[in-house]
Amino acid sequence: MSLKQLAIYIFCIQAYSAKYTPNWKSLDSRPLPPWYDEAKFGIFIHWGVFSVPSFHSEWFWNYWKLQKIPDVVSYMDKNYSPDFTYADFASQFTVEFFNPREWADILQASGARYVVLTSKHCEGFTNWPSKYSFNWNSNATGPNRDLVGEFSSAIREKTNLKLGLYHCLSEWFNPLYLSDKEANFTTNDFVKFKIMPELYELVSKYKPELLWSDLCEKKGPASYWTSREFLTWLYNESPVKETVVTNDRWCDVCLCKHGGYHTCTDRYNPGTLQKHKWENCMTIDQRSWGYRRNANIEDYLSVHEIITTFASTISCGGNMLMNIGPTKDGIIMPIFEERLRQFGSWLKVNEEAVYGTVPWSHQNDSLTKDIWYTMRKTDNEGTVVYAIVLSWPVQSVLSLFEPLATPVTQVTMLGYQGEFSWIPAEYQGIYINVPIISWNKLPSRWAWIFKLTFIDN
Repeated sequence: MSLKQLAIYIFCIQAYSAKYTPNWKSLDSRPLPPWYDEAKFGIFIHWGVFSVPSFHSEWFWNYWKLQKIPDVVSYMDKNYSPDFTYADFASQFTVEFFNPREWADILQASGARYVVLTSKHCEGFTNWPSKYSFNWNSNATGPNRDLVGEFSSAIREKTNLKLGLYHCLSEWFNPLYLSDKEANFTTNDFVKFKIMPELYELVSKYKPELLWSDLCEKKGPASYWTSREFLTWLYNESPVKETVVTNDRWCDVCLCKHGGYHTCTDRYNPGTLQKHKWENCMTIDQRSWGYRRNANIEDYLSVHEIITTFASTISCGGNMLMNIGPTKDGIIMPIFEERLRQFGSWLKVNEEAVYGTVPWSHQNDSLTKDIWYTMRKTDNEGTVVYAIVLSWPVQSVLSLFEPLATPVTQVTMLGYQGEFSWIPAEYQGIYINVPIISWNKLPSRWAWIFKLTFIDN
């Protein structure tokens, strides 16, 4: 039995035998389904009524009516009549070019192993025909389609990605929520009559294998949200109880403390190994999660910047969830598609150093900058360490301080034929001889991974 098979076996035994109770000690004891740690990379998709104004960010409604951000207020004053409401944007959420099978092809090409689609953001609009959102859903107005259903079917039919759904517990302007908040969360009519029925409906109907919960306002204890009771059902009785993964945004103080894995903050990337599984949810557009029509080219991360973020994330034990924002028409804009396909082409060459790997004893090199490590143990090769090199060596020698090599250590590059000669460094580590290689013969344009086999530590 391989190590991977053993891990899955142990998880199944624990998962099948356990019955979880609605307290954090019990719920946090649930083993994380192995598929999530092995996946390393997922795609986040922010899409909703906020994609219609597509100005400033997905918090447009909040910025307009609550925070009254000047450029947002000015935008509305200049372009819309005084009686125009945010709800009026819904009819313009037309998605006429939304082809879920085309989306599936793009997402598959990215190399992602899971995808998280917005089912409902803070605006309260559900991208499925929820019985608990009445006329404020994608089948009652705007698209007149079940967007979550169409997307889920395409992902499962055309890809090997795990399906995840984002769902925001709080809603900025829902009267029930505002009433509960005014009562300092001593009442929970919003949760009882809206949120929990909606959440049970979402899981039962679409069976997501990842549930990405959020709070647009970090307010309300777990007792108000009845989060622990819901998670108990999710882990014990739901149709995805054996495979579902959850994050940590289930109450006002849950961040970085409770849940299947931790997100802590948006764009969380600590740069050091963490004791608990975590995720770096980040955006290609550095200023917004939703699509912005007025974004500049410099606002978008380059593929090298994406790979740099990814290398530091997985070396420290995290997953990277990279966000794109489709248009109101249902289009994944070329800039997003290009980044996804570029990153996917890099992953195709270097997947051995990514999927299923674990953090090494050292996360980055202490001598040479821009080098991060991952590791795996194999049945036939023993310990294998991968050095992710983000900058090509200026000279013909690559200096690695952390590896303690033995005479039988082999050095190769993923995607490149042949071995590289090396010698021990004076004090510690190794010097790898890197011959002059023409750029068109290198396996990648952006970063390169050296594979060190039979490392003695």
